[in-house]
Amino acid sequence: MAIGIIYIMSTVVPGLIKIGKTGIDNFERRMYNLERHGYNNVVGLKREFAIELDDYDEKEKLLDDIFSKSRVLNSELFALDLDLVIQLLSSFEGRQVYPVDRTKETTFDEATKARAVKVDWEKVPDGYYYLNETRKGFGVVTATMKVEDGMFTVLKGSICAPTKSEWMPDARKSALIENDTLLEDVSCNSPSTAGWVVLGNANNGWTVWKNESGDSIDIYR
Repeated sequence: MAIGIIYIMSTVVPGLIKIGKTGIDNFERRMYNLERHGYNNVVGLKREFAIELDDYDEKEKLLDDIFSKSRVLNSELFALDLDLVIQLLSSFEGRQVYPVDRTKETTFDEATKARAVKVDWEKVPDGYYYLNETRKGFGVVTATMKVEDGMFTVLKGSICAPTKSEWMPDARKSALIENDTLLEDVSCNSPSTAGWVVLGNANNGWTVWKNESGDSIDIYR
């Protein structure tokens, strides 16, 4: 039986992931190349999960068949929920290669919890939502978020507070902000990440974003 690694990578495009395979000795080299050079004109690839499996060729073909309707033509890119695929792969019999700091059981449990949270996100109706907060030493932060098909997009023109945090989500890192104004729309995978883009720190997205009536989006849960 051929032994190899099946891996999952996220991309800069929300909801688009890469599922691939590689030899055991080639894993780090493959990750290095993909994370630095991208794949099929898609950049921002980041390793999320990898597992060493027997018959990895056949198992990858099985995944391709299962997710065929979500596959980008002639590529290893899929429009899929990352945590769903991690749940599936971490339930396979095999050795977890990445992440190295947790067990398969922990990975499965975390993916399960993340999917449960996303079920709540899907309860927020499509439409526009607003954030208006006064930040000490800065002033008023005002922003508009568009929700569509479970995606949260902070719209250009939103006023963003500076951040002093050493860590920040990729959505804030890549946001084009000039003179405290967001110059381009930013897609986010949660209301809290959308809040991070404009507030510049951790927040509870369920309470900071409000509908036209002034109710926090927590009412939809």
